[in-house]
Amino acid sequence: MMNNRIEQMPLKLREKVAYGAGDFASSMFWKLFSMFLLFFYTDVVGISAAAVGTMFLVTRIWDSANDPIMGLIADRTKTRWGKFRPYLLFVAVPFAIIGILTFTSPDLSATGKIIYAYVTYTLMMMVYTAVNVPYAALMGVMSANTVERTSLASFRFLGAFSGGLFVTATATYLIEYFGNGLDSAVGYQFTVAIYSVLAAVLFIFTFAGTKERLRPPVQRNKLKDDLKDIIKNGPWFIMLAANISFLIFNSLREAAMIFYFRYYVGPQDVIYFGSVSPSVLVSTYMSLWLAANIVGVLLAKPVAKRLGKKRTFFSFMVATTILSFSLYFVLPHQVELMFLLNFIIGVTTGINLPIIWSIFADIADYSEWKNNRRATGLIFSSSSMSQKFGWTLGGAFSGWILAAFTYQPGVEQSDLSILGIRLLISVFAGIGALLCVICIYNYKLDDNTMKEITAELMKRRNEENAKE
Repeated sequence: MMNNRIEQMPLKLREKVAYGAGDFASSMFWKLFSMFLLFFYTDVVGISAAAVGTMFLVTRIWDSANDPIMGLIADRTKTRWGKFRPYLLFVAVPFAIIGILTFTSPDLSATGKIIYAYVTYTLMMMVYTAVNVPYAALMGVMSANTVERTSLASFRFLGAFSGGLFVTATATYLIEYFGNGLDSAVGYQFTVAIYSVLAAVLFIFTFAGTKERLRPPVQRNKLKDDLKDIIKNGPWFIMLAANISFLIFNSLREAAMIFYFRYYVGPQDVIYFGSVSPSVLVSTYMSLWLAANIVGVLLAKPVAKRLGKKRTFFSFMVATTILSFSLYFVLPHQVELMFLLNFIIGVTTGINLPIIWSIFADIADYSEWKNNRRATGLIFSSSSMSQKFGWTLGGAFSGWILAAFTYQPGVEQSDLSILGIRLLISVFAGIGALLCVICIYNYKLDDNTMKEITAELMKRRNEENAKE
């Protein structure tokens, strides 16, 4: 009974803050990847958009395969610090070093640059997996209380969007400062070096400030047994597809932002601010997008408590879809409307991000309830895998779509290229959101069902503790 009380007890604020700091670190790089990397490779390094799209597909498919492997390793880890926390400590420094190398533009031939990009980006994704999969799984063993899990998920994404907001608010200015307005390659390298050191410090802080309370036994089952369990898990398949679709939406939208303002919107006169450059507009747009995400994250817990997780997810994803399609019709001079839509879409998207991870924690409970065996790391690594796979497809589609619409870096774009950029940020992104709506409509584990499952699991654990 004592163990169950500990697992269900409320978590202290400082531990939630420490947990959120881990995603502040990860999300600095996530935003660098999703918002700046395509532009870095095409307009700074000089690799074609089509080649970058293919590289994203190849490297990220391999990276997606690493996630369940990392989950299996983490489930079988046993140290005095727990299963998942040690990876935050030991991967922090390699993460920082490889992050700097990824955003370095070497003086090589065209082929050499592509090879360098493949190698460094693959290594970057591997260390990202090595720290992020255990970090995600950590939430599942910090508390068994479903309300606290939603709260943890909210802190996680509050940290995530704060980290992303920090990057979008500072990156363009730091790049120009360190590059002296002339050498973007140097600007990117020094800017990312700052983010890398900060990320390493925050990973170590998360390790030191959190605790694993649920102590499921170290898994020694064969891989085929683990896979059999997850293959029988219908809700897992649905959320896998939903998460992939959700990330396609995010990836297409965020990858298009720099191109959208540089080549479609251009300099504009804004009410109260006068003439504003594309660089300032895109930095403000990105920052507003993430600030709106944070508002959504803060609303997630009260809204989900009132409507339930599934209904919340479905309703706000429908709104995201409709608003995304609407952005296509906004003209370059309608900056105020453009920013208003951006804010509303950011809120509707932000609400659902902690809901996704809270649902995956529920799916881990469902798996334990159904199979009498818990595999938290595998469930969360699969969610991370779906996240990366959606990101993979979104990144590849972004490069290929730009190439298909005849995009050429650093020059005045044709009408066809402009059309491709507009479709990328609105209609194509909206299609990803629409696919997510279809998936969540078919998800069956609503809040009432999870209450029954949680009660049954607690009963089982009480009976097991009584036998010991």
